[in-house]
Amino acid sequence: MTEVELRSAAPADVDAIADLWHRGWRDGHLAHVPDSLAALRTAESFVLRTAARLDDTTVAVVRGEVAGFVMVTADEAEQVYVKADHRGSGLATVLLAEAERRIAAAGFTTAWLAVIPGNARARRFYERQGWHDTGGFDYAAATTSGTVLVPCRRYEKSLS
Repeated sequence: MTEVELRSAAPADVDAIADLWHRGWRDGHLAHVPDSLAALRTAESFVLRTAARLDDTTVAVVRGEVAGFVMVTADEAEQVYVKADHRGSGLATVLLAEAERRIAAAGFTTAWLAVIPGNARARRFYERQGWHDTGGFDYAAATTSGTVLVPCRRYEKSLS
């Protein structure tokens, strides 16, 4: 794998993260979420969401570009995204391990994440990393006009 620098996201990273997140979200979610949520997930919405979440975000920089990121909130690995041309490189494994490290450092013994049932690629990846599907639930996706309930699968991993 190419050398990866992990660092906290900075304001200068907002556009790169938002573009990566928007493209990745569309790739993994469009056919699997309610139409009402898809309509609200515009490119601009990802810029606003990214700017509001910089403190939660770690970026992976490869050859000077943001190639992936992870967002962590409490015990949740909330967002794990890698640019399409870096998929299969091991970068997602590095980012997920960083999320696990951050969650454990915050004192949690179990980490969790939500994944869309139809995102088979992501589900296979999490399972290869030792995460376990613990069941379905409705994830409350925040939007500018409230929340949209999205059917998801909850994956957990023991960190102890």
